[in-house]
This record gives sequence, structure tokens and C-alpha cells, in this order.
Amino acid sequence: MTEQISFSNQLFTKKIDFSQISTIVAAYNEEEGIIPTLTEIKDVLHDAEIVVVDGKSSDKTFELAKKFGAKVISQKGVGKGNAIAEGLKNLGDKTAYVIFTDADYTYPASYIEKMINILDVHPEVGMVLGNRFTEELKDQSDRNQFFIGNKILATIHNVMNGLNLEDPFTGLRIMRYEVLKSWVPQSQEFDIEAEINWFVNKSGYKIVEIPIHYRKRLGKKKLGFRHGLKILRRIVLNSFIVD
Repeated sequence: MTEQISFSNQLFTKKIDFSQISTIVAAYNEEEGIIPTLTEIKDVLHDAEIVVVDGKSSDKTFELAKKFGAKVISQKGVGKGNAIAEGLKNLGDKTAYVIFTDADYTYPASYIEKMINILDVHPEVGMVLGNRFTEELKDQSDRNQFFIGNKILATIHNVMNGLNLEDPFTGLRIMRYEVLKSWVPQSQEFDIEAEINWFVNKSGYKIVEIPIHYRKRLGKKKLGFRHGLKILRRIVLNSFIVD
């Protein structure tokens, strides 16, 4: 149920109801990127709800997000998957679409409106992903290791979980909240993206990717080899789940 579709600009004409949109930002020691990230989201989504789940940061991430005016939750557990699960429990009653993005300023918020409009126009689509793997990223030598590792995991993910996604582990994704209501997340860390993909596909919705620009992160990188192993484990576990 995955697709890569080209959408013409004339489709994107519906006025967005920002009161129905919530953004979840999982953050851990992201004091360099949190304010640029939140500022950009607010510029695009105006008064839409922004929920920052802070994973017990030892820097000023919590204070900066709070001062900015976001709804900030101090995470009880650990890991990105757990942060997303806690964020989902704290969304407003009007939420129709949920945006997931990272706190390191890598994902431009300028693509969000187009992604929301795809969901508005196509009720069969349950999730829209921001695909980082444009020719520009492929040509950047300092990210070759990142690119190769992701492509290997993506190939295994697609074969074992019955999907066809170029960038299944992107941190920018927008979903229908109705799809998430019956979801009980199992992943605690960065394997959460593999679980979300599997769940949306299992629920009978299409997944669409659009190409996006991907910026160099602000702050220190946190994703390492051990996280790749956990993602691989989640992919394998998903393949054994019978509907």
C-alpha cells in the first residue's frame, strides 16, 4: 500500500485549519536546534499545537522550548519511540493530523503545508513522508556512510515488511490521527519509524513520499551503529507479526 506520487500544484488549494494540527517534537540535548526548529514550524503553522517531549536533557532544551511557548513534557521513559508515545497521549481534542519532526533543524518546515494537503485531497493516504534522498544528498561525500547505511536498512525493511519506500526512516512525517488511535507503540528508540510504517500499511492506508531538502543538523549526532541494529531487529519482528 505504498506509493510515490507526483502531485500537481492545483490540488493544493484547501485552506488549512491549524486548530486541527499537532506537532510532536522529540528532543534530547538539542539546545542549538530547538528554537530554529520551533520558530520555523510556527512560521508555517501559526497557532497550531506544538508538543515538545524532552528526554531529560542536561542542557537548556527544556527551558528554551518552554520560553518559546511550546507545550513541553518531561519524558518519563527514554528513547525517541517512548517520547512519541508520550507525546501522543498529550494532544489536543481537535487533532486531525499529527506531524513528527526532529529538534535538530534538519527538516525544513516549508514542506509541511504540501504534505497536509496531500492528506486533505487523498483520503486513502494515511501518512506522508519527507524523502531526504534527493540527488543533492547522494552527492554529498560527508554523508556517504549515512546514505549507505540507510539504503541497506531500507532495502531490508521493504523486502521483509512488504513496503516500497525510498526513505522509510525519515524523521519528517505527517499522519492522520485516526490511524494512530488504535496504535500501541512497542518501539522505545529510533526503530519507531519502522514500526509506524508497518502499522500504517497494515491498517490499509497508502503511504506517500515527497522529495525534501535535508540540512546539516545543529548540535551533536545521536544516531549510531547500535541504533541501526535495533531498527533491524524491529524490521525482523514486524515480519513475524500475522494479521
